[in-house]
Amino acid sequence: MEEGNLAQRLRRHLAAWLGRWPAASPFDVVGWPGRLRPGWDGRVYPALGIATPDGTVLSVPPDAESAARGLAGLPLDQLVEALPAVVGAGFAGGHHDESPASASAPDLTAYRAVFRWSLRPAPLPDAGVWQSAQDPDVPEWLRPFGGEVLVARDPDTGAYLAGVGIKRHDGYGRELAVGTDPAARSRGLARRLVAQAARRVLDEGGVPTYQHDPANTASARVAQAAGFPDRGWTSFGVQGPFAA
Repeated sequence: MEEGNLAQRLRRHLAAWLGRWPAASPFDVVGWPGRLRPGWDGRVYPALGIATPDGTVLSVPPDAESAARGLAGLPLDQLVEALPAVVGAGFAGGHHDESPASASAPDLTAYRAVFRWSLRPAPLPDAGVWQSAQDPDVPEWLRPFGGEVLVARDPDTGAYLAGVGIKRHDGYGRELAVGTDPAARSRGLARRLVAQAARRVLDEGGVPTYQHDPANTASARVAQAAGFPDRGWTSFGVQGPFAA
């Protein structure tokens, strides 16, 4: 498939995830009711943004749109730090009739991450097999992803070595999360699993993405080796409580 068609999947994912994409201005704030709905993990994310060298899209609940526009011009670190206060009141108000916890402002946690995506995963050999996240022998950390997860096991003992879960954000966006047992690290399993999972996502019509803490150099190396280059994109936002 042509790279332009694959790139269109990324645009559609980000438009569905944020409420609008690409940015219409250097700092584009979107007041979007979708911010009050739970994400893939059942949590609500009342602020979510993507900053690129070409512009930033910040998605917030409609009640917080005006206040969020006042963050224009702030360095990214300061913007992220200010977000919980900006979206807190609107977030609580938007949930007033939906959750007992909404009677008071919920605890909100701001975060930022390196945001990567791949249209051409590295041609690394497969390292795992797909199985249901609910299979009894699947590690506990992979179960919340649902669907199928990718698992690498010791060929002699069958013991778990590493795995990948998929965060299914929307019809196109498929964020990969990888974990390796400490005893199995430094074997190249994580990069092979990420590349293998990315190929499947692309084959199924989605776009694979990958996020990691800016200080997590090990995760950065895995992503780079699997074909997810650092393009200077940053994701950031506010994590709220689990939806009722």
